[in-house]
Amino acid sequence: MNLPAFISSVFACTGVILCACAPMNEYPVASTDKINISILAFNDLHGNLEPPSLSVREKIEGNLTEVPAGGAAYLAAAIQHFKKHNPLHAVVSAGDMIGATPLTSALFLDEPTIEAVNAMGIDFNAVGNHEFDKGTPELMRMRRGGCEKLTRLEPCQVNRQFPGANFEFLAANVKKADQQTLFPAYGIKTFQQGNQVVKVGFVGMTLKGTPNMVTPESIQGLRFEDEATTANAYVPLLKAQGVSVLVLVIHEGGLIQGGHNDASCPGLSGDIVPILNQLDTSFAVVVSGHTHRAYACDYSKINPSKPFLLTSAGQYGTFLTHIQLSYDPVTHKVQNKTAHNVIVQSEAFVNASGVKVQPSPSLPFFGKQMDVEKIVHEYRMASQVQVLKVISHLSTSITRKSTPSGESGLGNLIADAQWSSTSSEERGRSDFALMNPGGVRADLIIQPGGGTVNFGQLFKIQPFGNTLVVKRMTGQQVKDLLEHQFANLERSKVLFPSESLKYEVDLRQSTGQRVLHIRIGQKPLNLDHTYHVTMNSFLASGSDGFWQFKQAPTVSGGELDVDALSDYLRQNPDLKPPQTDRIRML
Repeated sequence: MNLPAFISSVFACTGVILCACAPMNEYPVASTDKINISILAFNDLHGNLEPPSLSVREKIEGNLTEVPAGGAAYLAAAIQHFKKHNPLHAVVSAGDMIGATPLTSALFLDEPTIEAVNAMGIDFNAVGNHEFDKGTPELMRMRRGGCEKLTRLEPCQVNRQFPGANFEFLAANVKKADQQTLFPAYGIKTFQQGNQVVKVGFVGMTLKGTPNMVTPESIQGLRFEDEATTANAYVPLLKAQGVSVLVLVIHEGGLIQGGHNDASCPGLSGDIVPILNQLDTSFAVVVSGHTHRAYACDYSKINPSKPFLLTSAGQYGTFLTHIQLSYDPVTHKVQNKTAHNVIVQSEAFVNASGVKVQPSPSLPFFGKQMDVEKIVHEYRMASQVQVLKVISHLSTSITRKSTPSGESGLGNLIADAQWSSTSSEERGRSDFALMNPGGVRADLIIQPGGGTVNFGQLFKIQPFGNTLVVKRMTGQQVKDLLEHQFANLERSKVLFPSESLKYEVDLRQSTGQRVLHIRIGQKPLNLDHTYHVTMNSFLASGSDGFWQFKQAPTVSGGELDVDALSDYLRQNPDLKPPQTDRIRML
């Protein structure tokens, strides 16, 4: 009797496949007369080594129940579980494995996350936009290892011989000046069952919009090309190498209105849709990410001419997508393909009836993988001194909940802190500050009745390590910048203002005439006057589409954004949540 056996894993620089697709099943089903290949996928881990205090809503025993989920050791155990059930497997990540990470990983330049994922035993990570947060040289260090200091933080604080990733990074559409890809464009895994051999090709890439999401310095010399065009170009190259099954692993995604295992994908929208509609039908599966949503879609139900599986495992390791392909070695086609998002349950829990739910066939509990847990524990202990450092006291929580104007209490608080940090003569004499919503990553939660704020909480809110920058702008440039927020009403990007900036907005007016009655301090905006404006280094480089900041000359800068927030709260104990009346919608 010939047992299935894994033959080889080949990393190249650049799949194919034929796809006669049966309707997608609710849960993967193996075929006895085909070569059954498992693909295990996750995305947007963002260094969440510890369970991220999130839950997944799932129907259990007829009741919708919030299931605690996530954590690297639990994710590793789930991966190991499915590997044992099928030796013909590949494990992939669709980007943002690192970047915008919790303190346990970020304090150590995300080395802990790379080490933990090494222990999981994955094959490929298609780099996402956040992989570039600390710059291309530091990203290369994540792959290759070593302790060269390339950022403000010291590398190798815990592991003096950081090994880098033992899996491949893929970046088919990220080109250097010499036209070569930054990382390999694809990887191939070869499997054997009896006398039959099948090659599976994985093309990996990030979204072409990455330059709008990271600082220009981080991606200097790189070009991000169109996703579908790039993927399609590799189809004949991989077919020529004997690849019979092709998978696209891409850090771009969509939104759906259904559940995380609804194959019909109701209301699918987002930037992944035009990519799918242009993608070569040789691809059997598209593993996606970026939007932090979980779905397992049969895209042929939306576009019959494009019979892809489209999957995403949500965020932070809360799901693992189990994809199964049944390949016919006679016809050389994928005859059936299924996908199912499995909850990575992080602990037993109490259901709606008050009964403690233990592992069950309908909700498997995988436990922990202890070698990963050992890595997490080591770095957790190393970070505790900084994490538990008490900064201030607050009487109530301050959250990111948005108002109709686009403001939030926490966003305005951060803008106030940044303005305060740079308002003195020696720090830049700032007139006001603006903060981007995407830079506020968590709520500031305080126990009822009031409680302390520690550095760990603040780091969760601002984990990027951005510095503050003060720029010089004319009143006209300020007006143009504020108008730019409302130029595209379908995708308005409203910056949080400090208390020294107030204005009104009338969306009924034409483009460029929507921002009215701008006041800085107690005075109306003077279009001919020069103002000093504070922002973080992300915005200062023109990111999030605010090119006006990049063009303005720099006055001063240097302090870390999280330090500015820490100092502001320390100086203002029992601070009340800021008002959200700085932008008035008419």
